[in-house]
Amino acid sequence: MRHTISALVENKFGVLARVAGMFSGRGFNIDSLNVAPTHVPELSRLTVVLKGDDAQLDLAIKQLRKLANVVEVVDFTEGQAVVRELILAKVRAASRSRSEIMQICDIFRARIVNVAADAVIVEIVGDDSKTAAFLRLLEPFGILELARTGVLAQKR
Repeated sequence: MRHTISALVENKFGVLARVAGMFSGRGFNIDSLNVAPTHVPELSRLTVVLKGDDAQLDLAIKQLRKLANVVEVVDFTEGQAVVRELILAKVRAASRSRSEIMQICDIFRARIVNVAADAVIVEIVGDDSKTAAFLRLLEPFGILELARTGVLAQKR
């Protein structure tokens, strides 16, 4: 089962290394990790998506709260948060297939942000089910390159 955890941490050198080390040292598998400053310059928001059962999740939260420089930890259960990810996908796009790619983008509210002779770069923002469905539809054209931000979450 996937779990999304958000931690408010002090924006100091080595905090990310300690958090990642804690997860890896205890055998947690990180699906996604995102860290960025908040509106308060001294704090950063760390969002982690982990795979594991409820007992593993409880252990991860307890261990995270014990770390120095961790201010707050929140576990988002299903439906408690707005969850999004940004994806940039470079897709093979011959002249005959561009209109079909554009239609898929329109349906998913994705944007074409770059056009080259043989490829387009597409930007999509959404939750896991939306982005997965979008990427499945692009696969037949040929995904040449993919970049993902990782999950961001904020309590409703």
